[in-house]
Amino acid sequence: MPAPSTPSPDYPTAHTVADVERNLAVVRRRLDVAARRAGRDPAEVRLLPVSKTVPEERVRLAVAAGVTLLGENKVQEALRKHRALADLPVAWSVIGHLQSNKARDVAAFAAEFQALDRLKVAEALDRRLEAAGRTLDVHVQVNTSAEDSKFGMPPQELPAFLAALPRYPHLRVRGLMTLAVFTTDTARVRACFRLLRTLRDRARETDPALIGPGELSMGMSGDYEVAVEEGAGCVRVGQAIFGARSTPDHYYWPEGPTGG
Repeated sequence: MPAPSTPSPDYPTAHTVADVERNLAVVRRRLDVAARRAGRDPAEVRLLPVSKTVPEERVRLAVAAGVTLLGENKVQEALRKHRALADLPVAWSVIGHLQSNKARDVAAFAAEFQALDRLKVAEALDRRLEAAGRTLDVHVQVNTSAEDSKFGMPPQELPAFLAALPRYPHLRVRGLMTLAVFTTDTARVRACFRLLRTLRDRARETDPALIGPGELSMGMSGDYEVAVEEGAGCVRVGQAIFGARSTPDHYYWPEGPTGG
């Protein structure tokens, strides 16, 4: 569902390390319950805190609370925080749409990239990674909601896309990523997650080497429990940890098709 434009009592702002620790514990507890409800081992699900729009001083609180990997949507914001917080033991996951002309930045500092959906970007990343002498973990983004406003490839294009990725040896495919439809209709949200799981399972049957571990990155603050029930291996949670954002979600994602 869309993020509120004003602070929400459901997502109180974390002002201290203790606040972050409390919010992390609540999210983790609910995540664990959802996993057990689905007959899963909670240890199979990693929690990726998302710090988009969160000021650097509050990001420091999260690191002090034990967070070692943070997700950011916009490359510019991620790079700025990476530089400003270089003294901290934290790595960065870029989880938003990437223009190919920003590949150099991602190749230079990101620990993982979760929104790969074009071969042009794969080629640009691979070239930059080769020059930097490193590899990068990536997730392939699929548009499971069939919404024009969302990035990610149509489901039917995934097999050919995965088959092409071995041409880029510096990219290590770890799995798939999606954004569910923004709605309070849980059945529609669940359908998006189930589709991603089905696509992963089909890829494993066809050529398991192409999908890597096959991690499913899906679920955010409003729907991560449903995502876990449907097989998520990574949930991307921001507001439930840091507090409600004043910036509308559409400023970050989904973005329009002119995003590059």
